[in-house]
Amino acid sequence: MLRVSTHSHKSYAFYEFLPPKETRRLLEKLEFYFTPKHGSWLNMVEIESSALTTECLDRRIPDAATLRAEVAAWERTRNEDESAIDWQFTAEDARIKLRQLYPTNHA
Repeated sequence: MLRVSTHSHKSYAFYEFLPPKETRRLLEKLEFYFTPKHGSWLNMVEIESSALTTECLDRRIPDAATLRAEVAAWERTRNEDESAIDWQFTAEDARIKLRQLYPTNHA
């Protein structure tokens, strides 16, 4: 099943470009899920991708079946350990670094 971001794709959009029968066939193969518009989700993806690379894919893997098994084992371990991201960027840091995005109080 292919996962599709709901911010970039909506099921009705397929009907604009494809015949109804083909659209229904494709939509049966898709799973839509919410993707936030802000950047924190992308940071999480990059962190997990880096962890996968350094903890699992740091060696030659001989074939696709071994790759799938290794990634599945790594994923199980990450989930069982309840691995989390420890955000170091505070709201105060954001106000300083991104001050142009925050309104100012003119009292």
